[in-house]
Amino acid sequence: MFDFLNKKNATTQSKNPVNLDDVIESEKYYQEGVAKLHDLLAPAAIKILPKSIQLGETIARTIFIISYPRYLNSNWFSPIINIDMSIDISMFVHPIETVDILKTLRKSATQVQSQIHIEQENSMIRDPSLETAMQDIDELRDKLQQGTEKFFRFGLYITIYGADEKELDKTTRAIESILEAQLVYIKPAIFKTEQGFNSTIPLANDELNIGTNMNSAPLSTTFPFISSSLSNDEGILYGINRHNNSLVLFDRFKMENANMIVFAKSGGGKSYTVKLEILRSLMVGTNIIIIDPENEYKHLCDAVGGAFIKISLNSTNHINPFDLPKIADDEDPGDILRNNIAGLLGLLHLMLGGITPEEDSILDRAVHETYAIRDITEQTNFNELPKEAYPTMSDLYQVLRNMDGSEDLAIRLEKYTEGIFAGFLNNITNIKSDNKLVVFNIRDMEDELRPIAMYIILQFIWNEMRTNIKKRMVIVDEAWIMMQSDDAASFLFGIAKRCRKYYTGLTTITQDVNDFLSSRYGKPIVTNSSIQLLLKQSPAAIDVIADTFYLTDQEKFLLLESNVGEGIFFAGTKHVAIKVVASYSEDQVITTDPSQLLEIEQAKKDFDDEE
Repeated sequence: MFDFLNKKNATTQSKNPVNLDDVIESEKYYQEGVAKLHDLLAPAAIKILPKSIQLGETIARTIFIISYPRYLNSNWFSPIINIDMSIDISMFVHPIETVDILKTLRKSATQVQSQIHIEQENSMIRDPSLETAMQDIDELRDKLQQGTEKFFRFGLYITIYGADEKELDKTTRAIESILEAQLVYIKPAIFKTEQGFNSTIPLANDELNIGTNMNSAPLSTTFPFISSSLSNDEGILYGINRHNNSLVLFDRFKMENANMIVFAKSGGGKSYTVKLEILRSLMVGTNIIIIDPENEYKHLCDAVGGAFIKISLNSTNHINPFDLPKIADDEDPGDILRNNIAGLLGLLHLMLGGITPEEDSILDRAVHETYAIRDITEQTNFNELPKEAYPTMSDLYQVLRNMDGSEDLAIRLEKYTEGIFAGFLNNITNIKSDNKLVVFNIRDMEDELRPIAMYIILQFIWNEMRTNIKKRMVIVDEAWIMMQSDDAASFLFGIAKRCRKYYTGLTTITQDVNDFLSSRYGKPIVTNSSIQLLLKQSPAAIDVIADTFYLTDQEKFLLLESNVGEGIFFAGTKHVAIKVVASYSEDQVITTDPSQLLEIEQAKKDFDDEE
């Protein structure tokens, strides 16, 4: 039976013979038609030129280092590694046997010593270069013999990329100037562009084979694993450096000034980031004052036991703009009074709108008379005056009513003293700011009055800064509101310039970058801020941001493609890509996600019900 089946199978196979060579040939043709990884990575075409190599639309040029100085400092190569240009760097370290190099050094020492003797016999002036060479050879021989040094042949190649030859030349000159300042000299790989490019791609092939003899000590100075960092021994954690995953630890009060600006689109994470900074700054003893237009800081304020002060038309919290700060021993009461009157005139311009020069002069005289009615002059000791002694808007209104030519001003001011806005700023100050965290909330303030409210609060904060000097941060959220008026923007700029003297840092936050920077005080506030944080931006604002901060195309793309809480952190001359990271406990306190806030509130209710 088995024999019959075997014969049958043999017969069947003979009718359909399979040629193994045909199968292999078919497989070969099939594999040639399958796209492989190198097919996807390879450029469309490669053109090899004497000084460069063209890869598709990109041109590359390779340079190599030919000469080093006698001494190399640590991290001398870091400016090239951190340079903001498209480059590839390869380092080839070829070990040389100690026995072989000792023979070579012995021969070199004999030659140098012989040359020294010849010059001495000929009564020639000594050559310092020969003596220095002899000392270096002897020192190196000793270290090699003792095993404390090794000898290597070191090749360092840099491939530069650009859109055209002009860009390549510009980048080459920039790198050359950086290196030559340290007496390190380079040359281009002429007629070896292909070998140079192959030597800098990650294949570990030294096709250029151009090196310099170097022992362990100078070779160690080229240690390449460095990157831009903002890590200090003091300060708070701002986030993670996206370049190298190091920590961005920074103390803003160690800069020229402690001012900071935060630009981001809506939902970019700016409030989350600032609240995280506030929470961590409180732990190191920094006092915080916040102007909150959208009720975003109440949860944080309640969590840390801060003072939440609500400012609105029907609020019981009041600030009198006529208040004067305490006088320090080195200050003149007359200067304090004049400065406060100047601030009041700016507020009145904001309240009344469209003030002519004649009306401005009338207001100046009226404010002086309003203080004089309460016996407050340049000779008055303000430190002894109670809050009730200062005039209010009603007093100014009465003065204007009795002055010639001020009838129109009195009518326009009337709505703030007897009209619908009467309860807002026509009362004696009854609030205190002695808490570690103070939040002024103006969410329920009418849009028309928001700039005025922010101005008055900033005036109150300014008086507090001058009266009680302490380590303090002032946060102005949605600062674009103030930038809509020149008087308000000028006042904010004045605080940005002067708050450093009172150990205070101003944080300016905005999502409407165009409105902020279109003001003539917008860019000066930016330039007076040592720290800038740019988070995710919208395409409509990125060009303005790029022009203001001189961003490269790669940095523009980074800001457009960043996730929430990611961006670029500028501190003085340094800047790094940053990712803001909070712990779970911190996230529960500073979150701005409405759904998460509802869950937290529900958890609180459930906990209270259980108790």
